[in-house]
Amino acid sequence: MKENEISYQVIGKAIEIHRKIGPGLLESAYEKILYHELMKLGLKVQSQIVLPIQWDGVYIEKAYRIDLLVEDKLIIELKSVDQIAKVHLSQLKTYLKLSNLKLGLIINFRSELLRDGIHRVVNNLEDEVDF
Repeated sequence: MKENEISYQVIGKAIEIHRKIGPGLLESAYEKILYHELMKLGLKVQSQIVLPIQWDGVYIEKAYRIDLLVEDKLIIELKSVDQIAKVHLSQLKTYLKLSNLKLGLIINFRSELLRDGIHRVVNNLEDEVDF
C-alpha cells in the first residue's frame, strides 16, 4: 500500500473519531483511539516509537518520539492545541528527514472542523501541503 492510500484511511478514521467525540480530549486519548481503529482496519501501527540519532560520533538513544507510525511508511503526529504552529510542522519535517520517510500527517483534534486541522507534510519539499 502506498503512502497516499494509507493517509486516506487514517484521515477517514480521524474524521470519524472527531465526529463522534469532538475536540475536547487530551492528545493521548485520541492517539489510543486512532491506534485501535487503524489496527481494526488491519494496518500495522506502532505507537510512541523512540528513535535515536547519531551526531559527530555521539549516539543519542532517545532523540525523538513518533506518536504513530503506520505501515512503516506514514508518520502521524497528533495534537490537541488551539492552532498548529510552525514549530509543529518543523518537528514533523525533521522526523521525516531523520527516518527517511516520505509522508507525515499532523492531525489537530482540537479543530472545530477536523479537515482544518489536518496537515500533510512531504519530505524533501519546501512547503507543507495542507489538506
